[in-house]
Amino acid sequence: MKIDILAIGAHPDDIELSASGTLFRHIDMGYSVALCDLTQGELGTRGSGPLRLQEAEAAKKIFGAVARENLGMKDGFFLHSEENMIKIIRVIRKYQPEIILANAIYDRHPDHGKASKLISDACFFAGLIKIQTEDESGHTQHPWRPKAVYHYIQDRNIKADLVVDISSYMDKKIESIMAYGSQFFNPDSDEPETPISSKAFIDFIKAKNKSYARDIGVEYAEAFTVERNIGVKNLFDLV
Repeated sequence: MKIDILAIGAHPDDIELSASGTLFRHIDMGYSVALCDLTQGELGTRGSGPLRLQEAEAAKKIFGAVARENLGMKDGFFLHSEENMIKIIRVIRKYQPEIILANAIYDRHPDHGKASKLISDACFFAGLIKIQTEDESGHTQHPWRPKAVYHYIQDRNIKADLVVDISSYMDKKIESIMAYGSQFFNPDSDEPETPISSKAFIDFIKAKNKSYARDIGVEYAEAFTVERNIGVKNLFDLV
């Protein structure tokens, strides 16, 4: 199953919060997208692992993504280990993406930086022929290395290397975020309040995207850092 972009997050909702506008834009342009969550986010104050899985599936339908997988790593305690590396390598080889979107290189939540390094390293090792993996049917997988890894910026403000205009997709982005009803603003919820459960947090997300958009003269943008220099064939491709 060959796809164009594979977006990976440590927790269900990481992708929606920081890269969903970019994914909606590319899906509209005809690119195929798959999603992968490392954990169920089971340590979250609100909701539960099984509920987060249901919400992630609802968000996948909003996207119109080809697939969404959960690798079942332990929220908060997953390690940079061979076992976890192989799990991600199998997904990379299964979908053979040209581009991977991954967690922020560092962030308020320790899992985000851990996931960033784990995903980045898996992208490299997925291209090595001597690392052998099998798919769900027991067939040998072929090595595959994506052309680029872009790390979406999350809670902490990091200097961006590139930004993507999502002005036409902000409403869809918020819709995908709100698929996680257990986590975000719900006036009828009787669960404990958290830093992300208030209405003000959604306003913060919009303000953050407005801030990154300012340099390119648009209304909203999502920001990314890169692992290598970006090449263009035409300077006028740059906004």
